[in-house]
Amino acid sequence: MCDDTIKPSAMSPQAFAALGASRVAYVRSVRSDEVAFRYPGAPQLAPGAQVFVLHAADGTPIVLADSRESAAEGAASHQLETVSVH
Repeated sequence: MCDDTIKPSAMSPQAFAALGASRVAYVRSVRSDEVAFRYPGAPQLAPGAQVFVLHAADGTPIVLADSRESAAEGAASHQLETVSVH
């Protein structure tokens, strides 16, 4: 039975990002050409390569890797569970 009188409350983007922040991460694929622009302080990379960045739930970059598998290993070493985001 579903009670339609109960309305879900909206969650702010900040509250949503903090949800699981210390336990959840995601991997994002980017071109090496974008790394310096998106992630100041990242190492200089050869142009034209695909790289993978492990992010904390709040979007903070944690690991820069040359494969999705390496990024996932970085998550495991930080005791984070990776999730798929679309």
